[in-house]
Amino acid sequence: MATTKSESQAIAKKGGIELFSPTYFAACAVGGAIACGPTHTAVTPLDLVKCRRQVDPHIYTSNLSAWRSIFAKEGLRGVFFGWAPTAVGYSLQGAGKYGFYEVFKYYYGEKLFPNANKTMVYLGASASAEFIADIALCPFEAVKVRMQTTLPPYANSLREGWTKVTAKEGLGGLYKGLYPLWGRQIPYTMVKFATFETTVNQIYKTLGAPKESYNALQQTGVSFLGGYIAGIGCAAISHPADVMVSKLNADRQPGESAGKAMSRIYNNIGFRGLWNGLPVRIAMIGTLTAFQWLIYDSFKVSMGLPTTGGH
Repeated sequence: MATTKSESQAIAKKGGIELFSPTYFAACAVGGAIACGPTHTAVTPLDLVKCRRQVDPHIYTSNLSAWRSIFAKEGLRGVFFGWAPTAVGYSLQGAGKYGFYEVFKYYYGEKLFPNANKTMVYLGASASAEFIADIALCPFEAVKVRMQTTLPPYANSLREGWTKVTAKEGLGGLYKGLYPLWGRQIPYTMVKFATFETTVNQIYKTLGAPKESYNALQQTGVSFLGGYIAGIGCAAISHPADVMVSKLNADRQPGESAGKAMSRIYNNIGFRGLWNGLPVRIAMIGTLTAFQWLIYDSFKVSMGLPTTGGH
């Protein structure tokens, strides 16, 4: 499943980072932050329109009309509104997601359950990693959604939004969407990592040669393709929860429990409403996931480490 201990020691002797060492896991966390923060920030215009259409399906007639309207009124800053909580939140989440995934994949697959099915290891490791990563993401996601889904905006900056939420609701206000966030992100990440690993393995089997026989550019190309395929599945499986997160952060009443709020919101929007904005999210998440895996594995290669999957 993973690189052998002898291979790890060989890398260390060459002056590289020893695989599965604390330094290795820290490098993976840095790679995850670099992969997730900038990519999520780059698609802020898509995310902005998606969130607003999830909360109010009639606010814009199309994505293009939305961007034209926002740009005409607020300029480029308006199109990228919410970029700061996105950048900070998803950098922290990316560090936790990729870093802890590598930790849990190693310990589950090599230490605790060495004979376990590989896919089960991928699923367990990714779920465990995302559980931790979302604790770091949740406060910034809460501020971002409030900024993006209220007109006029709830706040005009990350600092203002954070201050307003904590002043009125305490730190708990930043975490009131944690359960639905877990409900969105954990299945999303399980599909993202398990599908990616399986797809990459299958690509190399189809090519008919071991991963090591291809150069770094070719290997990262496989990572990009595998990431895009994984991203399509991620978007579909997590979309209803994504809609609910947007609705909860924008429309949850003071003192209302998460369960009661979700029941009320569902009664208002119905099953069909849970799928508002899906085509946009597929385009966004497919591209996003592909570039995240490309950046992450390119970073690993730059550090003298092997790309993910295909072992």
